[in-house]
Amino acid sequence: MEQIHVNMDVLLPAGYSEYVIDTQRDIELTFFAKEDSDVYIRIINAKKINIRTFAESNTNVAYLFWNAAKSEIHVDESHEVLANAHVTVAYGECNGAATMRNTFVALRQEGASALVTSASLVDCKKNYRMQVVNYAPHTYGDMKNYSVVLKTGELMIDAIGKVVKGARRSQSHQTSRALSFEKGVHATILPELLIDENDVNASHAMSIGRVDDDQLYYLMSRGLSVKQCTSLISTGYLMPITDTLNNEVLKEKLQEEMERKLNELC
Repeated sequence: MEQIHVNMDVLLPAGYSEYVIDTQRDIELTFFAKEDSDVYIRIINAKKINIRTFAESNTNVAYLFWNAAKSEIHVDESHEVLANAHVTVAYGECNGAATMRNTFVALRQEGASALVTSASLVDCKKNYRMQVVNYAPHTYGDMKNYSVVLKTGELMIDAIGKVVKGARRSQSHQTSRALSFEKGVHATILPELLIDENDVNASHAMSIGRVDDDQLYYLMSRGLSVKQCTSLISTGYLMPITDTLNNEVLKEKLQEEMERKLNELC
């Protein structure tokens, strides 16, 4: 696992690699993928992080960002995807510090595709803005966001799918869901589709809801505490994000981190 404390340009190796961001300053990072890569990035500390990634043609790249920061953090990301390349950008957000994240994905050339997916346990302020733009024909963009909002949490998701003029036969899809255990929880999801081309396929789905009282009662009648019920339901709701990762090491990393943090916070 490589420690990152200063600005860096990283040429990703083929296969699996790990990085830890731990610094007291603002930091700028650039990741270049010329071969298939699976990347685990753990964020411990930083004031502001600027990340740029580039996926060369015909590469398959997966990034898993696990946010373990204990103080407020601001993250700006841009991901460039070239011809017939696929990029997965996955976020695990289960820490107890405020986070502002701006994610921009550009599908620059024909055949490019990307998935942006997140699992968040929200007990403080979390503000996410995600934008996937189809710039070329036959490109595919997808967003899948799942959140559990606790009593002290405040969630904002602005998910934007955009297809520009000329990006014919492209697809833009998104699904965002938030689950809560309390009335009056602060959660806002804004699904947006900006379509400037006729020959496309686009969709969005959004839901914000509470856990069914009968479900909680059933679990508690089996001897579970409210805390245990919250942890169990949250795990079942957020864990499907692991299915979006094809790399088994990344999948296990995410599952272990989420189970540990859910047990801790719930």
